[in-house]
This record gives sequence, structure tokens and C-alpha cells, in this order.
Amino acid sequence: MSTTYHLGDLPASLDLGKVVAVDSETMGLSLVRDRLCVVQLSAGDGNAHIVHFPKAEYNAPNLVRLFADPSVTKLFHFARFDVAMMKRHLGVTCENVWCTKIASKLTRTNTDRHGLKDLCRDLIGVELSKQQQTSDWGAPELTAEQMAYAASDVLYLHQLKAKLELLLDREGRREVAEACFRFLPARAELDLLGWGEEDIFSH
Repeated sequence: MSTTYHLGDLPASLDLGKVVAVDSETMGLSLVRDRLCVVQLSAGDGNAHIVHFPKAEYNAPNLVRLFADPSVTKLFHFARFDVAMMKRHLGVTCENVWCTKIASKLTRTNTDRHGLKDLCRDLIGVELSKQQQTSDWGAPELTAEQMAYAASDVLYLHQLKAKLELLLDREGRREVAEACFRFLPARAELDLLGWGEEDIFSH
């Protein structure tokens, strides 16, 4: 297992396969106020790649190319936020998205605990530490602890996807899940346009 650091973009030669786990770290949870600081990725091979943006400068053509590629599944936990952040700061619409949080909410209706820490514990027996969650991700340099935390957020998503796909099939909810995944870029766009709380589908 290893974590590789990249400043500002991925290497052009890096191949992360057809399903890549993705997460982001930001200065906060406001899509309007807070900036993107880190993007972490994993091919599901136990290795993580950390892309650090120490300043609000986002010239990352290789990341953009990856996110826009419809032949590569982008695997998130709570994709709604991350997809919106990529749209706002990288100017890219993420194509072919899969979200473990949505899959969990559609299948694990026996619980209201759908956080990444909960899924890792309940589905694959892994205990995640969230100690660095609120650390300063806008710092000029990341600490070893921040790097380890960021990596842990993507290292287990492939395993979770496999477990959740079984549950989606068992409960007969794969089609509705896939419809939700296809809608996520539009949902993120609505958030960025100010319709984060208002339900435009209500009467």
C-alpha cells in the first residue's frame, strides 16, 4: 500500500483503470464560500494518489480529462458534493458517476447511518479514523496524518461498491440507483445555481 503525492494535477501517463474511487477535501462544506484543496483517487489496488492544490489555482487538464471520460466510472461517497466541487473549480462535468451513499440509502433502510465510516464498519469490518476531517486542508503542505486520512477515504470504496451492488440486486433497486447516479451531475448543477434546499419537484 502506498500514497503518492502530486502537486496540481495527475501525471498524464497515470492509468487508474475503468473504475476509479474519488474524494475531495475542501476548506469547508459551502459550495459558494469554500475552495477545493485536495483530490484523492484510487484504482482499488490499495494505492492512493493525492492531488494537492495549495492555492486556488486549478490548471489540471489530466484530472479534467479523467472526470469527463464516460468510459471510466467515478466512484464517490456523497458524490453530490464532490461532483459540484469539480464543476465549480475544475470546470468539468463528471461523467459516469457511482455513489456509495445513495446506494446505501436505497438498500440499508434498516438504519439511518450512511456515512463512510459507518459503511466501512458495517459492510467490510474496517474502522476509519476521522480525526483529520476538519484539519486545515488549505495549508501549503499536507502532513503525513492528512495524507493518510485522505487516502483512507478512497481505499475502500471499491470494496463497498461490490457489497452494495449485491444489496441493490437483492432489493431490486439497481435500476433506480443507476437513474439517481445519472442525475447527479444535474443535481450538483442545481446546488451551484442556488437550488440546494428547495425541492423543485414539489408542488
